Amino acid sequence: MSSSSFALLAYRYATLALAPIAPLALSRRASRGKEDSARMGERLGHASLARPQGRLVWVHGASVGECLAALPLVEALLKAEGRSVLVTSGTVTAAKLMTERLPEGALHQFAPIDLPRAVSRFLDHWRPEAALFVDSEIWPNLLAAASARGIKLGIVNGRMSQRSYIGWRRARRTAARLLTLYDICLAQDEVSAERFRALGARNVQVGGNLKADAPPPPADATKLASLSRAIGTRPLLLAASTHAGEEEILLPAHDMLRRTYPDLLTIIVPRHPERGPQIAMLCGSRPAVLRSQGGEPEPSTAIYVADTLGELGLFFRVAPFVFMGGSLIPHGGQNPLEAAKLSRTVLAGPHTDNFAQAYEAIFAAQGIGRVNSSLEISTLAARLLADPSRAEMLGEAAKGAAAALGGALEKTLSAVEAMLAHAPA
Repeated sequence: MSSSSFALLAYRYATLALAPIAPLALSRRASRGKEDSARMGERLGHASLARPQGRLVWVHGASVGECLAALPLVEALLKAEGRSVLVTSGTVTAAKLMTERLPEGALHQFAPIDLPRAVSRFLDHWRPEAALFVDSEIWPNLLAAASARGIKLGIVNGRMSQRSYIGWRRARRTAARLLTLYDICLAQDEVSAERFRALGARNVQVGGNLKADAPPPPADATKLASLSRAIGTRPLLLAASTHAGEEEILLPAHDMLRRTYPDLLTIIVPRHPERGPQIAMLCGSRPAVLRSQGGEPEPSTAIYVADTLGELGLFFRVAPFVFMGGSLIPHGGQNPLEAAKLSRTVLAGPHTDNFAQAYEAIFAAQGIGRVNSSLEISTLAARLLADPSRAEMLGEAAKGAAAALGGALEKTLSAVEAMLAHAPA
């Protein structure tokens, strides 16, 4: 038996052994808000919805970013007569957003955890003709079971980070065994494409980044008007999708800016809303308000913590420029394209590998944007606050750069439809 076969067999037996404790583990996650207790059965492969008649394509996105990127593809796939689309995700936040934003004809379920029986129940019920995994989801039991059933498998919007690539290279034969199960691999860029090829994936193509074709996040008109009234003419510093460890850099930048702009309002939108109370504690003596508690910024508010879900489009629309989080720490940066599409100047730290191509294009168009410290954030923000027309001009440049990155949806849809043409009914 080869080392790769042994590794996959060992994984299968390990997951079989862990199956009895899976419900307990899920319950503990639910107690921490990591699972939806009302829909826990879905994680074990028990469907909560009936399968629609006709052909079904399954699209899986691990979390919010992947699911949102897939929305234009879901809409395009639904244009075929007699076809439905099932969208699965693994997080509670993604489930809530998909419930709100999925088009008619699409359904949402939580993805089954990678246990053999959970996977079998899921596939036996839904019987998809194809499964499309957004980014780079690789689950051994799920892939093996789907392939054995003749389900066409594809990676779309594929990304292989340097860290993931190094990790998979240590188990190159196992990686090759799994990646060859995919009928098609559509990578975001040539760098990821080469990494997929080196690990053994077949039919690798560069499809582009679907996030470049996704529409900007929406905003409720009533909430936008109310927030705009509360802010008034105050200067704004917006930090979006921040991660733990970044507020300790952003708050000193706020203090520096306040020396020039005493009525500055800093809005912090954490990537994970449950961090809101923690961020409020970090504010110390700075007057802070949590949006989750129903508050809006008051004249005395210094830090407004927008710890709610699905409202990023609201805050992008009230600020002329935005600092994108996940970039001051080695996370890789959050998606800058949504802000750029709304003509917002984009700032970010040194760690932007997750969206390297997008950040490079936007920063090249703006001529500025990279910041590495509290001082650099406050200095660049002060320049933009002092010259609103320049901030507006740079925002338009960012929008143009984002538009130039489009085209992934058409390439992806063409490749997927070609694969579906050979899928069994």
